[in-house]
Amino acid sequence: MIYEFKGKKPVIDESAYIANSVEIIGDVKIGKDASIWFNTVIRGDNDVIQIGDRANIQDGSVLHVNKSMPIIIEEDVTVGHNVIVHACTVRKGALLGMGSIILDGAEIGEYALVGAGTVVPPGKKVPPRTLVVGNPMKVVRELSDQEIENMNVRTYLSYVSKGKEYKEGLTRISPN
Repeated sequence: MIYEFKGKKPVIDESAYIANSVEIIGDVKIGKDASIWFNTVIRGDNDVIQIGDRANIQDGSVLHVNKSMPIIIEEDVTVGHNVIVHACTVRKGALLGMGSIILDGAEIGEYALVGAGTVVPPGKKVPPRTLVVGNPMKVVRELSDQEIENMNVRTYLSYVSKGKEYKEGLTRISPN
């Protein structure tokens, strides 16, 4: 469901795919060819949430903001299954692994890879083109061009395609 909150209405590009079990509330902007997957909550009640072109927010993720602390997700970003994104910035082409938690004021650099289950503490900066893992996060190493192509780029491109398939081919049916 898509909700207006205190006069703020989500603005969603018509090319975006939004699964029917998604909750989008308030001051939210979703770009071209983005996709928002099942059971995701995007709650822009305290500040703006911007989701860039071709970004994908996968099943079960939660995005929320604090007063004067928006979420900026740039283009070509992948937010894996069950990720918590709270009042932070995720730069172009980054990939947030399944179950990761990105906290207030953190910044994920361009084409960075946040490993599954990683916690990025408040205010921490993940350098561009690096792999981070752990709780709290630790920078493991720089990513090669090949790794970025195989993980970050292929993943967001596959979700652009998958979003179009679901937008055209998903049909709700009743049991029996």
